[in-house]
Amino acid sequence: MAGQGRGLSFREGGTWGSWQPRSSRNPEDWSAAWQGGGPSRGMAWTTEVVRSSLHPVFSKVFTLDYYFEEVQKLRFEVYDTRGPGSLGLQDDDFLGGMECTLGQIVAQKKMTRALLLKFGRNAGKSTITVIAEDISGNNGYVELSFRARKLDDKDLFSKSDPFLELYRVNDDQSKQLVYRTEVVKNNLSPVWEPFKVTLSNLCSCEETRPLKCLVWDYDSRGKHDFIGEFSTTFEEMQKAFGEDQAQWECVNAKYKQKKRHYKNSGVVVLADLKFYRVHSFLDYIMGGCQIHFTVAIDFTASNGDPRNSCSLHYINPFQPNEYLQALVAVGEICQDYDSDKRFSALGFGARIPPKYEVSHDFAINFNPEDDECEGIQGVVEAYQNCLPRVQLYGPTNVAPIISKVARMAAAEEHTGEASQYYILLVLTDGVVTDMADTREAIVRASHLPMSIIIVGVGNADFTDMQTLDGDDGVLRSPRGEPALRDIVQFVPFRELKSASPAALAKCVLAEVPRQLVEYYSYKELPPRGVSPHTQESSRLRPSGSFLD
Repeated sequence: MAGQGRGLSFREGGTWGSWQPRSSRNPEDWSAAWQGGGPSRGMAWTTEVVRSSLHPVFSKVFTLDYYFEEVQKLRFEVYDTRGPGSLGLQDDDFLGGMECTLGQIVAQKKMTRALLLKFGRNAGKSTITVIAEDISGNNGYVELSFRARKLDDKDLFSKSDPFLELYRVNDDQSKQLVYRTEVVKNNLSPVWEPFKVTLSNLCSCEETRPLKCLVWDYDSRGKHDFIGEFSTTFEEMQKAFGEDQAQWECVNAKYKQKKRHYKNSGVVVLADLKFYRVHSFLDYIMGGCQIHFTVAIDFTASNGDPRNSCSLHYINPFQPNEYLQALVAVGEICQDYDSDKRFSALGFGARIPPKYEVSHDFAINFNPEDDECEGIQGVVEAYQNCLPRVQLYGPTNVAPIISKVARMAAAEEHTGEASQYYILLVLTDGVVTDMADTREAIVRASHLPMSIIIVGVGNADFTDMQTLDGDDGVLRSPRGEPALRDIVQFVPFRELKSASPAALAKCVLAEVPRQLVEYYSYKELPPRGVSPHTQESSRLRPSGSFLD
């Protein structure tokens, strides 16, 4: 899904929530307006007016694109209006507003927030509820298998060589070829090979869209003889197949006009139909899948003395260092998808108290029993408090932390549900020292519900780090075992140093939706709340050859 927006619709208020205006007011006419950020930056939408109601239900639906890797800020406002022209013209007309991100709504699917007046004052007990729905279409593909019987014989000295063409009828009544079967030689009752086609290609995700099937007798010179045709829809196919009546007369209109007793030119039978749902990233998130975010920070001596302004760990009160910039940019995205907003924060490559022994896996809050911090700001504070208490040392070993997060992901794997996916953000100033162990750890982690993002800070030569990113080929362990999935994204911070935090987050997180879907598809796990026994999709893995 990376780089592509998913369509979402929104509904507000009413049975979704309640609006209780100040008690001194009589029921008036309410209207809600909202503004969108991100890709829809600067755009505004307004609902219809709901008259004389203290609990308005707004029926108007708004649609916008969703991008996991971006912070898409939204603001909702409720007004008392006496007509379209009066909306928002007077301060008294403003009854409350609410700000949030699109990610927060998606993660909760149904979100209720208190309405606030100016200067952050509560608007009494008034609330607004927003619901998000994925409207991007029915993601899936269809496997069809046709056969025929008693087709017309078009050849003089042998039987017909039939093949079948399946067409989608467009809105302008033009026909778009969807699939052409192979030719079955010298056979009036052919059985064609099964084929797969996306629902989008088959019927534009509209199950009632007309389809046409044409049967031809193959001619090596290209002058194929028409045998007959029939019309149907995907909806009709499914119903007929379920009732064991999936067969259609193959009719040649010319013969029907000319021949009085003409019935058909054969019968085409739908021998098999399988519909496989391919779940999207949104399906999993809106099904309740949580993103567990862990950050690992490099505390090796190559970063420089934190007290020196040239150090990569130097804390400038006016300008965050590269570690903080990367941490906040990525963490602010991920926090919307974690209900408890607690994040594991680890360090490696330092001598830590009390014995000042080198550790490649320590909690930067120095609580080995609970390495989680409250929110991204909690991680920032733990990092800043950690710096004066540790001695930067080395080497740059990251395999221990990858293995630690992998153990948590492995425990999640045993639940048999798509409930928790792990993202490990590694911030380092140089090439890892334990490259062989790191490759081994990544290959093992590729079988688990986790992704790894490595951000290289500073001006070191990160050429060798590119080998961990599977974009140029399959990563292999020292033993030669290939990674099951490409789960690593490596980004040198200097390439995005002049860009905005949003651009950095977009770059490093763009692959996560695809990686998450690949994992759960491989494990044949549908989103939570969807039974694997009622969806064909959860029993078959998607193949890129027909989904591209």
